Amino acid sequence: MVLLLVIVGFISYYVYKSITPPPPIPLPENVSEISPRIKLNDGRHLAYKELGFPKDKAKNKIIIVHGNGNSKDVDLYITQEMIDEFKIYFLFFDRAGYGESDPNPTRTLKTDTYDIEELADKLQVGPKFHVIGMSLGAYPVYGCLKYIPNRLSGASLVVPLVNFWWSRVPQNLLNAAMKKLPIGFQLTLRVAHYSPWLLYWWMTQKWFPNSRNPKDTMTERDLELAEKHTKHSYIKESALRQGGYVTTQQDIIAGYGNWEFDPTELKNPFSDSNKGSVHMWCALEDKQISRDVLHYICDKLPWIKLHEVPDGGHYIIHEKRHFEAIIKAACSD
Repeated sequence: MVLLLVIVGFISYYVYKSITPPPPIPLPENVSEISPRIKLNDGRHLAYKELGFPKDKAKNKIIIVHGNGNSKDVDLYITQEMIDEFKIYFLFFDRAGYGESDPNPTRTLKTDTYDIEELADKLQVGPKFHVIGMSLGAYPVYGCLKYIPNRLSGASLVVPLVNFWWSRVPQNLLNAAMKKLPIGFQLTLRVAHYSPWLLYWWMTQKWFPNSRNPKDTMTERDLELAEKHTKHSYIKESALRQGGYVTTQQDIIAGYGNWEFDPTELKNPFSDSNKGSVHMWCALEDKQISRDVLHYICDKLPWIKLHEVPDGGHYIIHEKRHFEAIIKAACSD
C-alpha cells in the first residue's frame, strides 16, 4: 500500500509539473530604460514605440498590432516619404507578455482590445485612431470593431486568423480550411480550444506532433522573408524574453478560444456619416488563411473592403509594395 501511494504520488507530481506552465521570466530592473512604458489601471505596464509625425499634427494616427511571436519592433517598410506624404503618427506596442510589456494571466480577446484603448488614452493619441493587425495579431482588431467601434477612424485586417469555432460561419467552410493545415498545427489549435490548460504540456511534449514544417504553410517568398527576419534574431529573442507560454501560447488560446461574438455579427462603425472604412487583405497564395472564409465574411459584411493580393503569401505585410498599399488604403478614407 505504501509503495502504491508513493507511485501514485510520483505520477501525480509528474503530471502536475508537466501541465503547469512556468512563471514568466522576470523583466530586468532597468526595463524602463530599455523601452518607454505606460502603467495601465490594473497595474500592468505596456511597452510602446512612437514613430512619425507628432500626435497633435498628424492627419493619420495608426496603431500597429503585431502578430504571434513578434513585438513592437516588427520589421516593416516604413519610410520617411510615406510618413510625410500621409502625415502619419505610428504607435507600436508589445502586447501583454511580449517584449517589455507585463503579462496578463487572464488575457483574452477583450482584454487585449481594452489594452489598446487604454494605451491610446494614456498617450493622448486622440479620440480616433486606425488599427492594423496582422495574422494572429488581427484578433484584437476584431475586438476593436466589436467593443470600441466609436474609437476607430478605420481598421485593417491583414491575412487575419480564422477561428475554426466561429458560430455563424458555415461549418463546411471552417472544416475545409482546417483540413488544409498540417496535422500537428490542427491538433495544437484543437488543444488550445478545447483544453487550454493542457496547451503548455502539449507544446513541450515529444510524443505527438505539435508543430509544423514551415515549408508546409509558407510560400517560397514567405520563406525568403522569414530567412531575412532571422538575421534580426535579437528581435524575436526580445519579443519572447518572458517565455513561450505568456507570449505565443496565450496568443493561441485567446485567438482560438470561444469568442463572445462572430465576425459576421459586427456592425459597420462608419454607417452614420462617420468617416472611415475597414479593409480586409487576403493573400491568394497564403497557405495558412482560408480565402473562402475571408470571402464569406466580406460577403456578409459588404462594408468591409476586400483587397486580394494575387502573388502574395502570408508575409505580405513585410513586402514593401504590399505594405505601402495597405498604408495608402488606410490613409485614403
